[in-house]
Amino acid sequence: MKLWEAIVMGIVQGLAEFLPISSSGHLALFKNILGIDLEAAGGLLFDVMLHFGTLVAIFVVFWKDIKKLIIEGFSIIGDFFINVGRFFSNRIGQAGKNEPKEYKKVIDGAYRKFVMMVIVSTIPTGIIGVLLDNFIEKASESVIIPGVGLIITAILLTIADHAELGKKRPNQISYTEAGIVGIAQGIATMPGISRSGTTITTCLKLGFDKNFAVKYSFIMSIPAVLGAVVLKLKDFASITFETATIVNYTIGTIVSAVVGYICIKTMLVIVRGKKFKGFAFYCFIVGAIAIIWNFVG
Repeated sequence: MKLWEAIVMGIVQGLAEFLPISSSGHLALFKNILGIDLEAAGGLLFDVMLHFGTLVAIFVVFWKDIKKLIIEGFSIIGDFFINVGRFFSNRIGQAGKNEPKEYKKVIDGAYRKFVMMVIVSTIPTGIIGVLLDNFIEKASESVIIPGVGLIITAILLTIADHAELGKKRPNQISYTEAGIVGIAQGIATMPGISRSGTTITTCLKLGFDKNFAVKYSFIMSIPAVLGAVVLKLKDFASITFETATIVNYTIGTIVSAVVGYICIKTMLVIVRGKKFKGFAFYCFIVGAIAIIWNFVG
């Protein structure tokens, strides 16, 4: 892959991953237009590195929240084992007629609820991702399915533009609602269907606070992207690459991280103003062009 191709793909990944226009759809379109084989071993590594770049952007923007979530996540595990210990202690104590120890409340704050919501959302996303894995790979080889996906994205963004403002934050959100958002994220693995557009629209329709909807959409993507990256690592563990190729891939990754950071900040502003109409129009036009290209190109 040439340097300019790596930079272009980095820009596309950074823009489309966080703006509601579908990174998978645009990467599929661009790889077909530019003739870049992202399914080959080298291309697969570049795909992983691009996603790593956008993950870095998420960590930079939401680091305070992510740090708190990690701390509370370990605290949940610790309190769980304390309760397990107290369970057996109380069983033994009952035989000796000792006073039973009170169990600790494990989910006792907004961030702990946030942690559990991410876990609940990740489960259906993972299941759907595994079930659709082969189909998604084949779907990315043409432009018609990404084109249809982009039109679906346009419809979703139009719905988001007309969604009523919600006020729900973690303590007011049910695990069922978190599961629904996870299902939406799983469906959005299809090329052309924007992950951020789909999950943010779902959150808004469920009554989430708009700022929390953006934060939740991006943070909940971390386990899903990390899981996908880990599954792909085995495919190129024994492959060797030229130094020039690694340099180009690294530059592309840095570009995706920088552009992604800017786009996350942009999305926070867009959602506050509910200005999805322009993105909906863009996705519809690009989707229609992709479908037409499939038949006449």
